[in-house]
Amino acid sequence: MSKEHTTNVETRVKDILTVDGKQFRDLNGNGVLDPYENWELPIEERVKDLVSRMTLEEKAGLMTISSQYMPGSERIPGNIETKETDESGLLNETDVVLKTHPFSKPGDDNYELPRPLLYNAGTTKGIKDLNLRYFIVRDNPKASDLATWTNKIQEVAEESRLGIPAVMVSNPRNHIGHLYHGLMEATGEFSVWPGELGLAATGDTELMKEFGKIAAREWRAAGIHKVYGYMADIATDPLWMRYNGTFGEDPDLAAAMIKAVIEGFQGEELGEDSVSLTTKHFPGGGARHNGHDPHYPWGSFNPYPTPGSLYKYHIPPFKAAVEAGTTSIMPYYSYPSNEHSVPQLKDGELFEEIGFAYNKAIVRDILREELGFKGYINSDTGIINMMPWGAEELSPEERYAKALEAGVNMFSDEADPSVLIKSVKEGYVSEDKLDKSVTYLLTEIMELGLFENPYVDPEQAQRIAKDAASQQKADTAHRKSVVLNRNSEQLLPLTDEKVAEMKLYVEVFKQDGAEEETQKVKEAFASRNSSLVLTDKLDEATHAFVFAIPNTVPDRPDEPLTVALGHDTGVDVDRIKEIEAKAPTILVINMTNPWLIGDIEPGAHAVLSTFGVKYEVLFDVLCGKYNPSGKLPFTLPASQEELDKSPGDIPGHAKGSSYVYRDKDGNEYGFGFGLSY
Repeated sequence: MSKEHTTNVETRVKDILTVDGKQFRDLNGNGVLDPYENWELPIEERVKDLVSRMTLEEKAGLMTISSQYMPGSERIPGNIETKETDESGLLNETDVVLKTHPFSKPGDDNYELPRPLLYNAGTTKGIKDLNLRYFIVRDNPKASDLATWTNKIQEVAEESRLGIPAVMVSNPRNHIGHLYHGLMEATGEFSVWPGELGLAATGDTELMKEFGKIAAREWRAAGIHKVYGYMADIATDPLWMRYNGTFGEDPDLAAAMIKAVIEGFQGEELGEDSVSLTTKHFPGGGARHNGHDPHYPWGSFNPYPTPGSLYKYHIPPFKAAVEAGTTSIMPYYSYPSNEHSVPQLKDGELFEEIGFAYNKAIVRDILREELGFKGYINSDTGIINMMPWGAEELSPEERYAKALEAGVNMFSDEADPSVLIKSVKEGYVSEDKLDKSVTYLLTEIMELGLFENPYVDPEQAQRIAKDAASQQKADTAHRKSVVLNRNSEQLLPLTDEKVAEMKLYVEVFKQDGAEEETQKVKEAFASRNSSLVLTDKLDEATHAFVFAIPNTVPDRPDEPLTVALGHDTGVDVDRIKEIEAKAPTILVINMTNPWLIGDIEPGAHAVLSTFGVKYEVLFDVLCGKYNPSGKLPFTLPASQEELDKSPGDIPGHAKGSSYVYRDKDGNEYGFGFGLSY
């Protein structure tokens, strides 16, 4: 359907055409209103016209999405001593060529790449020479600077032959949490919300949808158009390092949350106010073997040892994403292992043991045909040259052909489309397949309104990013995310009467920066109640507040992953026990994973779970200004023994009653558990 009108046409390089009193951008500079430039025409007609004008090189470039860094970025990978910029100083013109694997370390079998890889091209070269248009934003500037930078990128794109605008993409950047590559690389510059597990703990789909709307408004104002998220993966292995990017272990809850966040970000249909979602990682990355992740060869497969687990637990959230209209879906790197699985496919056939992006039975048969997905498939980072699991024996050209045949339409985090071009010229794949992919991508760009106006106002971007009303909504989510696990002797809430007689000792436990974090907690608490007396001396304290912030251990082939609290995860268990023995203790544990808490939980008087929380808001909950309502989005395991014998492909609530942790009051810390005052 064509638009009846538009008032938002802007150009900065090429001319504006005025036809019958209406304005259009002359994107190819020929002085004629061509069909693809005419916003009055149906998008399907516009896209068909533009595809017919594109060269093979322009099509391949559009199908390649790479990281893009701001000038002077500290996040540029590799040992780059000279970081080049354009004359304005606003654009990064540095080429990053990788010779070693960005996710591995010296000594790993896959550390040396088989050939140098252009990981990031300088902006002008990438747009004008390589025809790139999709860029992943890795930096975390304030919104106004982000807007200024994205505007400059759009100017370079407008200068190109056809004037196809750029699409700026990002991983989530609205949550408190560990900044992990590929999960969340930015926080603090837009409204700050709990982590994804925290949003799941609220159980509030309307709040989730509101989050999506607010975040989309912030992102579009700063010039970002597409999110690599959210994760529809069901978190079935507690050891997985990406657990905290999920909505937990339950398919129904995760499905409801993924549906809500898609509706919030995208709206009823893609438009100039939408942010397009790439839901990941089909058919679910949570089924792990000892927690190991397929960024690494030792974690390169998915195990499905439980009959029916693929369809019963892992597929439903993706079905919800498809029904909600997610624009694109990202398959995971891993391949399904027959050795570690029982038959899961509906016809009883064994899996083809090749990465999901190459896997016809997964992408074409299940995602396209069974679930009815009509959008496009966006590969995960580096499936051609870095993580080609199951396709190692194929040449890069053959890998492109195999992935395109399975249904992939875009290739992530590589900046050199020359091999894709070669695969067409040498007959590995037909150009028609590229036309189909390019049609998906141009449709997205047009629906987002970027062909009419890709530019944003930096001052407005900053105002929207720091809108107090947005943060108030986010604070509501923080309050609703806190889970009260135990409240012995009714220690909580900390009423004004209790606080008046209290001397509170505060200590945070984490791998790095514990003292700095302790000071932040103290300042936050003091800002909420000026009569609260804090003490640095445990011996004179009447009460204690302990905040444990464990982190997962590095994923290494020779080191077992663990959710046990201790030195490896950044928690001094003996010190916490000492504090608990000295004073009635409020114990808060940040749950990025289902930790084994049996060593520190029993000695506390009150126990709470958080999932990335603002300390000021947490104190409001402790004081009873908000009655805890959060529910655990996963099951806490009872012991290492139970964990060791549990399969990695089913949620905790399906692992039997002996699996769940029980406290001394008889509370079971299973999925959906949470107390109130």
